[in-house]
Amino acid sequence: MTTTTPTTTGVGADTGMMAGPTEADPTGTGRNAAPGPAGVDRLRATRLAGQIQFLTARARSRGTGHANALLKAELGLKVSHFSVLSVAANGTHPTQRELSEFLDLDPSQVVALVDVLEQRGLVERLTDPKDRRSRMIAVTEEGHRVEQRGYELTEASDREVLGDLSAAEREQLRGLLTRIAF
Repeated sequence: MTTTTPTTTGVGADTGMMAGPTEADPTGTGRNAAPGPAGVDRLRATRLAGQIQFLTARARSRGTGHANALLKAELGLKVSHFSVLSVAANGTHPTQRELSEFLDLDPSQVVALVDVLEQRGLVERLTDPKDRRSRMIAVTEEGHRVEQRGYELTEASDREVLGDLSAAEREQLRGLLTRIAF
């Protein structure tokens, strides 16, 4: 015997029975499936597809992938490099430990990212006057130029990836994610 999950919209809403696939609802789940790669639409009916952790991870993956493509093509950087550069570009001279905590990265990852940025002449490590064992990250003039262009590219990526959302919805999403992240 097959059981179904009651839908709240569409045919079968009153009886708890699934209506079956239609042109407007190809999965037969009461949800309209957006166009996508073959096979993905039918998987949108799974329980996983409704879980917030999965959805945020998938959205992050799509956004990061798109931004990585733009950044790599023009600047030879990835989102992770740009993130370190962007945080350091605000003039606060963060330490590597602060970058690790803020970006939620292992300290060894931050060291490797800073190494690449330093080799490219985009940042330099300075001794922290408050703790000589600690290194602060300062952005060079070239680093500021690259950070500005990277910001423009990541903003363009946001507009593309979030294109189905209105400006108000994007701001609402930013607010909700900020509450969760901090």
